[in-house]
Order: sequence, then C-alpha cells, then structure tokens
Amino acid sequence: MKISGFSMVKNATKLYYPIKQAIMSVLPIVDEFVIAIGDCDADDTTRQEVLSIGSDKVRIIDTTWDLEKYPRGTENAHQTDIAKSACSGDWLIYLQADEVIHEKYLPEIQSACERYLNDKEVEGLLFKYRHFWGDYEHYHISHGWYPYEIRIVRNDPDIHSWESAQSFRRIPNFDGIHYRQQENTYKLKVALIDAYIYHYGWVRPPHLMRNKSKALDTIHHGKEKIDAKYLNLPKEFDYGPLDLLGTFRESHPAVMKDWIARFDWEHKLQKSGKPSPNRQSHKHEKLKYRIYTFLEKILFQGHQIGYFKNFKRIR
Repeated sequence: MKISGFSMVKNATKLYYPIKQAIMSVLPIVDEFVIAIGDCDADDTTRQEVLSIGSDKVRIIDTTWDLEKYPRGTENAHQTDIAKSACSGDWLIYLQADEVIHEKYLPEIQSACERYLNDKEVEGLLFKYRHFWGDYEHYHISHGWYPYEIRIVRNDPDIHSWESAQSFRRIPNFDGIHYRQQENTYKLKVALIDAYIYHYGWVRPPHLMRNKSKALDTIHHGKEKIDAKYLNLPKEFDYGPLDLLGTFRESHPAVMKDWIARFDWEHKLQKSGKPSPNRQSHKHEKLKYRIYTFLEKILFQGHQIGYFKNFKRIR
C-alpha cells in the first residue's frame, strides 16, 4: 500500500499559513507529498519555506492562478486537482495549508488505509475537526462549523476537488472547469475514522487575519468588488469575545511548537464581554446559532443537526 499527501497554496508566508507544519505532520506516513505552489507575490517566501523541510518525499509543482477562468473560489479546487493528479499512491491524503494532524492520530490513519484498502465500496475517509479561533486555546463548538470532512480519497481520476476545495465528489467525464456543477456529481461513500484535523485558519495576528480574509474573498468575488468592500473596514480583524467558544486543554501537534511560540497578539483579543456593535456579527455570535448550539449540546450530546453533509457515510 502506498499513501500520497497533497496540497495547494499561494502566498502562504505573507498570509500566515502553517504550510510547512501541515506537510511535516503527515510525512511519517506518506510515501510522497505533492504540493502545487501558485505564482506567489514577490515578498512571499512560500517556496523557500517548503524547500526548508529538506525531505525527498516533497515534490513541488509550480503553477499560475487564473481567477477569470476559475471564478467563485474554483481556482482553489483547480489547484487541488493539479496536485491530486500528480499523486501515485493508493490513498491520497489532502491537507489544506492551514490544516495540521496531531502525531497521535497517525497510527489510526495508517491502519484505516490498510483496513479499507480492498473494501472498494469505501471511496474516502472522513475526519473529525477542531476549528481554532483567535488563539490556540479556543475552538468552535457552535452550530454551523462543519464537524466532519473528507480528507483521504482513493486515487481515482473521477474523484475531483469540488466547489472551492473544501471537499471532494465523483464527477465522471469532468470538463476540468466547472467545479461548482451540481448535476452529474456524486457524493463519495466514506468511512469515519477516529482522527481529527486541527484547523488553524482563524488563528492569525488580527491584521494578517484581515489580509487573509480579503485574499479569500477576492478569490470568490473578484478584486474590484472586494477592494471596494475593504476600503473602509478596520485594518484588524475583530475575533470578538472568546468565552463564547470551547476551551482546548489538550496538546497541539508537535510540529506546531515553534509556530505557536510566535503567538504575540493576546493583548488584542477580547476574553469576554459583548461583541462590538460596530461590526457585522460572526455566525457563532448570532442568536439563531447560539440557540442551535445550546440545543445540540443539551439534547444531542454535541452532535450537530441539519448541517450539509457532502458525503455518504457507510462505515
């Protein structure tokens, strides 16, 4: 059995993505890791950061992004597919540039790949999620944050990244362009494994969180519209009161130690109190979602109800 890792990224260092840590977190169990690195800005050092890993398992594909040909976030899916198509493993483990796996889950991941290798009905493996927010001690327990996602798929050419690359679908005879198509796409049949993805996409210095949000919005909605939107917005992202979130009391992945040591914006975070009335409320601050979260916690042991599942769990 062979396992490949893959990812895609652009401007990781200037936007504070822990891409090096993401790759290193799965290197012990993969035979190769393929990463598509886009045409980064001149002041970005993503390529050097990836090369500094110093492993012959890591293979870089240099790419150019085209947001006109792939609008509404679909360039993310296109870039993901570029990396996926270059993988040679039986199973392919996908990590976005802000997703890291704790070393304690590696044996279970490897075991699951072996367990389901010849169970052809299983097309992918489903992971649980920890979505960190603001710092490394708080994570989302609120309704609306996806609790599961597909992060391992079979090496099947009909399986493609979908929409803006959050997940995967089977798309026979795919034209390679319309990643948001719904018709003639099929949810993957998956098995849930006992492992978490640690998602650090919302843990950045506030000014870099704003820059990252702007960059992501630009990919989805176009530069002109987003430049106008952000023109009068605050220069720093407001995470809001952190006491609305869960408190994380476990360990982080070992590869994140030096990255977490860079944390120096605690004085800019709001520990408690009311959200600022001068900005749009975050989803988890809205009354509707707080009610959902309360009901899920009390009546459903923390399991979300009514969320969109882009998979069919069969195991």
